[in-house]
Amino acid sequence: MTASPLVFLASRNAKKLEEMDRILAPLVPGVRVVGLDDLADLGIATYDEPVEYEPTFAGNALLKARAGFAATGLVSVADDSGLCVDALNGMPGVLSARWSGPPKSDARNNELLLAQLADVPDERRGGHFRCAVAVVHAGGELVVEGRMDGRIRRAVAGSGGFGYDVLFEADDHPGVTTAELSREDKDAISHRGRALRELAPLLAAVLG
Repeated sequence: MTASPLVFLASRNAKKLEEMDRILAPLVPGVRVVGLDDLADLGIATYDEPVEYEPTFAGNALLKARAGFAATGLVSVADDSGLCVDALNGMPGVLSARWSGPPKSDARNNELLLAQLADVPDERRGGHFRCAVAVVHAGGELVVEGRMDGRIRRAVAGSGGFGYDVLFEADDHPGVTTAELSREDKDAISHRGRALRELAPLLAAVLG
């Protein structure tokens, strides 16, 4: 029996792992996505994640994918994504996950964002999610990007997704936050979904 092709996602974020596996499964048949917490079961030593010091999503994604490939030898994928708010000059951007300081907390990040936009009128609450996904393998490396436009709501709503999903209303699905969408609806419009669909045929070719 042929072993399933392995893709290493350089992350411990269980929701990101599940999301990537869900999106890639129908596009790259048989693929198995594993994360940092799966390495021991594969007989591969874990490693310290690199500090994300790059000023761009693509730079941070490549930084993490290169570290993953160097440590595991597996085809390695990493993403960096974040929310870019028009009224905050594109911030929090690459600082999205740690916007409210350590330790990382989605709830505190959302509270801080709401406070920063408290006096911003509805017509100026636009923004977008951006994602860069990098792949590093023995034959080289590549980066693809995706984007989802929308606006920032005034109160959290929904229990799906993660991060700022509870505050973000996508232009493609007005009236609800992306945390209120079904997985299928969110995957169809999300920044990560768009990037992974572009990546899938390239990844399939790499995996042979």
